[in-house]
Amino acid sequence: MEFISWNVNGLRAVITKGFYDFFKSEMPDFLALQETKMQEGQALIESLGYDMYWNSAIKKGYSGTLIFTKHKPLSVVYGMNGAHNDEGRLITLEYEDFYFVTCYTPNSKEGLLRLPYRCEFEDDLREYLVSLKNKKHVIFCGDLNVAHNEIDLKNPRIHHFDPGFSDEERDKFTKLLNAGFIDTYRYLYPETIKYSWWSYRANARANNAGWRIDYFVVDDSFKDNIVDSEILCDVFGSDHCPVKLTTK
Repeated sequence: MEFISWNVNGLRAVITKGFYDFFKSEMPDFLALQETKMQEGQALIESLGYDMYWNSAIKKGYSGTLIFTKHKPLSVVYGMNGAHNDEGRLITLEYEDFYFVTCYTPNSKEGLLRLPYRCEFEDDLREYLVSLKNKKHVIFCGDLNVAHNEIDLKNPRIHHFDPGFSDEERDKFTKLLNAGFIDTYRYLYPETIKYSWWSYRANARANNAGWRIDYFVVDDSFKDNIVDSEILCDVFGSDHCPVKLTTK
């Protein structure tokens, strides 16, 4: 099976920048989007024969997630059983053998002004994912807004206290992995330097001065089912590129 995750930084905008060409070339089993910035029905979205599951923020033009899938789920949960759902950041699809979860983790903002809420969200998310893992496999993806280790961003020294690379955010991701999960890309490629997000400033993408903040994470017992985990750096249209997981 093939899973793709992409922070599109505005779905309506990326549709004008080759989104459907990319979608049709891949046709994965699952395509999870973050930062859709729209409500369902605001624009005509071609489904390409997929089922679509939307979770939009109450505030229009902000945040939001969406999953396209070829496989009808047994159940759908928005947020964490009703919690943390005002900003449309989480969708869970349940299947016979696994849960598929996509997430757009809150950004801590300049000066780490939103770090306390971010930490609360992370703690509740970890507890939620562990509860799912105790029932069946978990495939978790999204823009997690953290570069976990120094290898995951271009200039770690100058960004040490910036949102996405603070000690607190990195520690939360470590705690998630220690709770029985695997960062699939780093599991397969422990020393490979690739990024999934680049600032629009200072020609960052052209200079490959980026961050790896988009992930596929699975529970430990699923690791033998991982075929590949990829970062699709050649796909444009957003300040993020898609990431892809292939499984047995």
